[in-house]
Amino acid sequence: MVDVLIVVGSDSDRKIADAAAQMLGEFGISHSVEVASAHRTPAKLEQLVSASDAKVFIAVAGLSAALPGAIASKTTRPVIGVPVNVKLDGLDALLSMMQMPSGVPVATVGIDGGKNAALLAAEILAVNNPSLQKKLFAYRASFKK
Repeated sequence: MVDVLIVVGSDSDRKIADAAAQMLGEFGISHSVEVASAHRTPAKLEQLVSASDAKVFIAVAGLSAALPGAIASKTTRPVIGVPVNVKLDGLDALLSMMQMPSGVPVATVGIDGGKNAALLAAEILAVNNPSLQKKLFAYRASFKK
C-alpha cells in the first residue's frame, strides 16, 4: 500500500520521477514508481490504476503527454501531471495536460517539475494529516532563513 503512485511513460522520464520520489521520501510519504505508457502499454496502465490503493497519482510524460489524462479517466483520485521537456521546450506536453476536457481534471505543475508534484501531493495528503502539515510548514519555513 502506497500513498502516492508515480507513473512514468518511459524509462527516459525516470530522473524526474526520482526527484519526486526523493521529495516524498523526505516527508516520509510512501510511494512507488511504475513505467506504463498510455499508448504503448494501455492495458498495463489500466491494471496499475485499477489495482492501486494510492491516494494520489503523479504522472510524468512528454510529447503528447496523454498519460495524466489517461489515468484521470480511470479514477476519481487526484492526478498531478508533470510535463517533460522532450520537444518544443516541453510546451507541447504542458499544453496537453493543461487543456483537459471538462470533467476530467489533471493538476499540472511546471515543466520537469517532479519536486513540485511531490510537494503538491504532500499538501493533498496533509489535508487530514496534522503531522504532515507540520512537516510542510517546517519545509516552507526553511526558505525564509
